[in-house]
Amino acid sequence: MAEKPHMNLIFIGHVDHGKSTTVGRLLYETKAVSEQDMKKIKDEVTKYNRPSFEFAFVMDQLKEERERGITIDIMHKDFQTPKYYFTIIDAPGHRDFVKNMITGASQADAAVLVVSAIDGIQGQTREHAYLARVLGIGQVIVGINKMDAAGYDKAKFEDTKTKVVELLKTVGYDVSKITFVPYSALQGDNIAVKSDKMPWYTGQTLLQCLDNFVVPNKPTDKPLRLPIQDVHSVAGFGTVPVGKVETGVMKPGEQIIIMPSGIKTDVKSIEMHHQQLQQAIPGDNVGFNIKGIDKKDIKRGDVVGPANNPPTVAQEFTAQIVVINHKNAIAPGYTPVFHIHTAQIAATITEIVEKKDPKTGQTLQKNPEFIKNGDVAIVKIKPTKATVVEKFSDFPQLGRFAIRDMGQTVAAGVVLDVVKKQ
Repeated sequence: MAEKPHMNLIFIGHVDHGKSTTVGRLLYETKAVSEQDMKKIKDEVTKYNRPSFEFAFVMDQLKEERERGITIDIMHKDFQTPKYYFTIIDAPGHRDFVKNMITGASQADAAVLVVSAIDGIQGQTREHAYLARVLGIGQVIVGINKMDAAGYDKAKFEDTKTKVVELLKTVGYDVSKITFVPYSALQGDNIAVKSDKMPWYTGQTLLQCLDNFVVPNKPTDKPLRLPIQDVHSVAGFGTVPVGKVETGVMKPGEQIIIMPSGIKTDVKSIEMHHQQLQQAIPGDNVGFNIKGIDKKDIKRGDVVGPANNPPTVAQEFTAQIVVINHKNAIAPGYTPVFHIHTAQIAATITEIVEKKDPKTGQTLQKNPEFIKNGDVAIVKIKPTKATVVEKFSDFPQLGRFAIRDMGQTVAAGVVLDVVKKQ
């Protein structure tokens, strides 16, 4: 059997709107979770007295999360549809965990935005929609969940849909390309099987809709770029960094450089899903074993490239940002935390070059003194420490970022130009 094309899928939306339950249900319906696993989970659920959480438990494997009933870290889970092999990047909806959502969104090929038919659009529905757009997720399905609680009412679905269409238009999505599916993750209506409770809905199930996504072209012709997510020491193997190949190809035997430190080494072997690979291509989440380098010399946020084409370390960079959620105004000198690929760094906005009209992209004002919510602006940014930053036009995955401050995402943006650190 030929291997199915692979896609990274993220579920986004407000906390409690049923993302984990949706994911759990999809894994169950596609047999990615066995009956035995489900039975174990059901027993756990009884123990913690949370009957409606059983599918969510599939994802929330950390005990602490179970007891608190919220999703914290990003969990990777795989399932297959007739057409694709999906890795789910489970992005938490809970507010403190938006930074994980950002890391997730920057790895995703497509998104399912989950909105409750009962509660409609909430703060994070809006925030996640903005982020998905600015972070470059072009393909979205909107799942309108909890139709069981809404009495399978068509009017409730249409009302929620109308509001979400407005939101997505504002954010800049072409809504003619977006599918809306009414479903109940808890009962399983319209997830894998058409529901007889919603005869008014003639469209596809959620599972069928996933197969309408288009696999993005794999940028194998570009130089290798692999942002490191984690570093392990494995007995008998030595140091094993882990990350997702964003561009290019990685092969055993190849000489690589890790920036910003400039460490050069050889790739001894590459592994994915416990199998040795002869090469890793964009989209592959891999662990690779390297020669003679101590674990402590490499960290999350470092980026791997070919020795003869190192990733760019930025002295400063110019970016277009959209201010999503800032209590006051943003002025030059502001130094929040930037989340760019897997790195988190403090960086200073040194100059606001111009303010743009978000609808037309025309210049509204040169060198404004400040920018505020809803503004789109071109700014200059100086990282406080050495970090790899690439132009969005060269390496989109390493050229988009979110700005966090005071526990929330205040802005998101893309890198237009980079001044290389000498």
